[in-house]
Amino acid sequence: MTPDEQLADDLRQHVRRLASEPRPAGSAAHLRAREYVADHLARAGFAVEHAPFRADGLPPGVNLLTRPLPERPDLPLLLVAAHYDSAPGTPGADDNASAVAALLELASWIRPLLDGAGPRARLQLAAYDQEEDGLAGSRAHSGGVAGPVLGMLSLEMLGYADARPGSQRLPPHLAGLYPDTGDFIGVVGNQASRGLVQAVAGAMKGAEGLKVEALAVPGNGEQLPESRQSDHASFWDRGLPALMVTDTSFFRNPHYHQPSDTPDTLDYAFLARVTAGVRLAVRGLLR
Repeated sequence: MTPDEQLADDLRQHVRRLASEPRPAGSAAHLRAREYVADHLARAGFAVEHAPFRADGLPPGVNLLTRPLPERPDLPLLLVAAHYDSAPGTPGADDNASAVAALLELASWIRPLLDGAGPRARLQLAAYDQEEDGLAGSRAHSGGVAGPVLGMLSLEMLGYADARPGSQRLPPHLAGLYPDTGDFIGVVGNQASRGLVQAVAGAMKGAEGLKVEALAVPGNGEQLPESRQSDHASFWDRGLPALMVTDTSFFRNPHYHQPSDTPDTLDYAFLARVTAGVRLAVRGLLR
């Protein structure tokens, strides 16, 4: 098995474990997913904090946050995150087990690079809770982030691809500007995060066989509400640089928020290429 095939297989195993059944906030499957993610982050060599929060009208939530490394508060913070809850009634293989799987594989790959005096930023990994309930987890966390922030990368639905012409839908005013085949990964930021978008998209293009498209929206995405539908929007609203890495969600994946969003619908070779691209982007931002 080649390294690329091994990565695809490892990602598949994570998704199968996380997305065997729906895991809405407060469910038994949700608790099992939380412990699975915490265990794998710890195995990768990170100290993991279970950070409780409470949003109005919701049950208590728990974000999983790694201790930033290296332990140098003078360095700016780079945050990479994915939400581990699913919407009710869907196993959430693409939304968002695919991104959690990529986060776990990033963790084990990047950890050895964080020792010593090399990195120019601290790295923190986050598995957010209750994204499906108004971004509750990331709103709770973003309010307490202190010090300079280099950027926040939200990993949101990374594993669905369809190379057939017409498989990729777009908002009307973006039609013709991007491919109509759903075999690329998108990097979406706001104008204030344009530099971060360019750096991440440029680095991800270094992953063999990965097609990358970038978009910077005005303001905080008010003119394109679909661009706000993940945890990066919590950071935009606080004036912090942030972006979303995504397979474009319901603009491509017909299983979005459906019982049919199951592990067998994903393209794991594509997910492996995306994960490799995220690795390159994170390494590039830390150097």
